[in-house]
Amino acid sequence: MKNIAIFASGSGSNAENIANYFKDKAVAEVVLMLTNNANAFVLERAKKLAVESVVFSSEQLKSGELASLLNDKAIDLIVLAGFLLKIPENLIAAFPNKIINIHPALLPKYGGKGMYGDAVHKAVVANKEKETGITIHYVNEHYDEGAIIFQAKCAVSETDTYENVARKIHQLEYKHFPRVIEDFLLKRKL
Repeated sequence: MKNIAIFASGSGSNAENIANYFKDKAVAEVVLMLTNNANAFVLERAKKLAVESVVFSSEQLKSGELASLLNDKAIDLIVLAGFLLKIPENLIAAFPNKIINIHPALLPKYGGKGMYGDAVHKAVVANKEKETGITIHYVNEHYDEGAIIFQAKCAVSETDTYENVARKIHQLEYKHFPRVIEDFLLKRKL
């Protein structure tokens, strides 16, 4: 059984979806949810799911303190699900190729600092893209530049608002993210 830690900065709907997906599976379980936002709804979701949660500061993230905590919890995979801070090099070095992220666009388009959530969907609509989607990728020292693990696409119609696009993206996330994590764990044999 592999141990998953999820980092989230906001609502945590993907974190909850992932935890529920692995609840009755032998491959892995979500044992820790971490956030940099003491008011994030992901904390309520963690409580409801009986998953340990931790609130941390950006200083704790940068200092290496979190790497020690994650090692103490025997974490095999770190999943970023709506986490907005840049992962520092010390954490990347402590968990090489064991940190993955989901991005609400088809990278390399619409990635980088400040490109998350509605900002991405608004840019997709403003640029009259015909399709968008999700990208699950490794985390490296640059925003949204790690090697791509998986992508899924959806159409964008001329009448779609950014809210419509957001709903389509959420559906792709909920459908694919847990399964891709499971496949990743099974194939990588972490």
